[in-house]
This record gives sequence, structure tokens and C-alpha cells, in this order.
Amino acid sequence: MSEADDRMGSIRWAFRCGSWTPARADWLLAARCVQPEEKDRIGKFVFAKDAKSAMAGRLLLRRFVCERMNIPWAHIRLKRSPRGKPYLAAPLQVSPDSGAEPQTWSFNISHQGDYAVLAAEKGVQVGVDIMKTVMPGSNTVPEFFRVMTRQFTPYEWRVIKSADSEQHQLAMFYRHWALKESFLKAIGTGLGFNLQRLEFHLSSEALTQARVLCQTRMHLDEEAEESWLFQESLLDADHHVAVALGHSTNPPSSLPPPTAFTLLTFPDLIASASPLTEEDPAYWESFQTKAEAPVRQR
Repeated sequence: MSEADDRMGSIRWAFRCGSWTPARADWLLAARCVQPEEKDRIGKFVFAKDAKSAMAGRLLLRRFVCERMNIPWAHIRLKRSPRGKPYLAAPLQVSPDSGAEPQTWSFNISHQGDYAVLAAEKGVQVGVDIMKTVMPGSNTVPEFFRVMTRQFTPYEWRVIKSADSEQHQLAMFYRHWALKESFLKAIGTGLGFNLQRLEFHLSSEALTQARVLCQTRMHLDEEAEESWLFQESLLDADHHVAVALGHSTNPPSSLPPPTAFTLLTFPDLIASASPLTEEDPAYWESFQTKAEAPVRQR
């Protein structure tokens, strides 16, 4: 991340957990550097892929809070709101669902497919979602779309199905899905929100890995929402990321130019870390068992 991006208050980090094959020392160190309850939660995942994604997400959060909010690693206390949104409980003691004024930084994480990502912004609500374009497991694409009919508006379905191949239709499907999820994560809303209340009108420009698009607009309850800005980008050909930014003190048009995601390494994740607990050799044995389990279709 460049110093200029940091001064502007816009952080975008990504970690490729899908290709991460941690050595014993790395996995045990990672486990020591997250809160004990998070270590236990990660340890309960059945598949190594999910455990790695969750671990990467927690390390991204702690690195951000330590390096950008200037809170010592050992003093960071992260919690989840009742709707699952992470927040800094200590020393700030403010939940995103409490109705209190937002802190200077807003941050959010997402992990799916081969990546974990973090987006953070100063003075603006932020939500991020990443989706990998994958073929449905047991259904055909038309059957998959039929099952998901109620998640999109008729207009959005026309846009999705207008793509020239099933692969491109799936890419459009997951692009819309990531946009909706980014908004819901920004406002801290979980299950129960009617997704048909949201309708996205995409940028006419094609998504590429070379730039971040921010022309897509959202309609909420059939009314254009001018106070929300959406940034879209590709981490690679199969992974689409959407960042929702809204309810700032200034209009979205006054925000700095969009920031591309910076790909971090494992040494980057733990560069500022300090262990919180003693080493637990059994944690590695458990992880090895997960890594040897049959690979799940995603």
C-alpha cells in the first residue's frame, strides 16, 4: 500500500489463501496471533480451505487495526455484532449495530473462493464481498438460476441472461450477488433482507483486472440511491470484488480515486503481530487432518 493511499484513508488488501500451504511453524504462529475464541472457532472447520480463509481474514483485520489505527497487537479486541459484522471492541467499545457514531475508520472483510479481502475507509461506511465464478455443483445453469429467481429483480435477470454464454451469465450472476452482499455488509444487515429491494444498474464498461470501476448505481425500493458508491474490480479472471461506500459526511463524488487491491503475503500478514497465547502443537495435527480430508466441490 502506498503512503498516498494511506493518507487518503482508503485501504484495499487481498491474500490468496487458496494457494497458501502453511508450514507447521507458520500455522502455529498464526494460531498464536489471533484471539483464543477465534482460534477455537477456526479449529472447528471441517475443511482446511475454510480454516485458512478464516485465519487469513482475522490476520488481515488485526494487521489493519495495528498498523492503520495504531493500536498495539496485544491490545486489539475484535468482536462480532449480532449480525456477524466485525468491530473493534477495545479500546473503543462501540458496536456497529449500537446506533453510536461511527469511528474514523470503517472496515470489513470477505473470503470466498481463493482469496480473503479487506476494505477500509475513513469516515464512510464500507462493506466488501468477493465471489468466485463457479459452475453450480449438481444443477444446470438454468436450474440454478430458477432456484435463485427471487434474489434478483426482473431487470437484473434480463441483464444476467443477456450474456452470450453460460459462463458469462454466471459471471454476471456473481457480480450482482457481490454488489448486493457488499451493501448488506456495509449496513450490518444479515438474513431477512429482501434482496429484490435492491437493483443494480451496472457500468457499461467491461470489468478488467487493470482498473477499478465505480459507475455502477443502486436503486433501493425503486429509487436511485445517490449516497452510495460501488467500486468493482477483478482480482483475477474468476474473482470479482465489490466494495460498497456510503453515508459519508461528503457526497460520494468527493471521495478519492478508487484504490486497487494490494496482494499481501503471509509475512506481510504477521509483520506487526505479537503472539497472544502459547504454542499449541495439537492445533497443527488437527489442521493436517483437515488438509487430508476429501476436497469439497465449491
